[in-house]
Amino acid sequence: MPRAGLSTTAVVTAALAVIDEQGAEALTLAAVAGRTGVAPPSLYKHVAGLAELRTLVGVRVLDEMTERFAAAAMGRSGDEAVAVLMRGYRDYVREHPARYAALPPDPLHDPAMAAAGNRLLQVFLATLRGYGLTDSAAIHATRCARSIAHGFASIEAGGGFGLPENLDETYERLIAMFVASLPRPDSPQRT
Repeated sequence: MPRAGLSTTAVVTAALAVIDEQGAEALTLAAVAGRTGVAPPSLYKHVAGLAELRTLVGVRVLDEMTERFAAAAMGRSGDEAVAVLMRGYRDYVREHPARYAALPPDPLHDPAMAAAGNRLLQVFLATLRGYGLTDSAAIHATRCARSIAHGFASIEAGGGFGLPENLDETYERLIAMFVASLPRPDSPQRT
């Protein structure tokens, strides 16, 4: 019989707390069991093992990002929507660096995470739709935006920017460079 109050959702929440406090590499069933006050075998009533728990953590992180980014971009369009999306990405990584590090590089290729990864992708594609980008052009633009946001935020989270210049200003310059690369509504559509 599963322990009262313990559920798959609670196990994933406990796993995220372990990751937030100790890093993605510290995620073990023993650590989660200790946090939830059960013996490690009791977790098997809620998850099949560590691999499934890592997948469920990834899905939760992707869903958090999707919800947050969609809410930030809602009601905005064009350059403003792209800018808030990219700022939101960086903010998420700054607030949850270990959670973010727990994501696989390409969740779309993990069948268990593909749906969550696709929901996040749809936020990017919807934000870029106003530029007339479709098909492969939209994917290329999404990759560019993700590369900028992921690269900058990951380097920042790892303490890789040691020079004194303001990081916010650098990131805003990157956003401006990316936005400037997007087609204007009166330019021909790229596909």
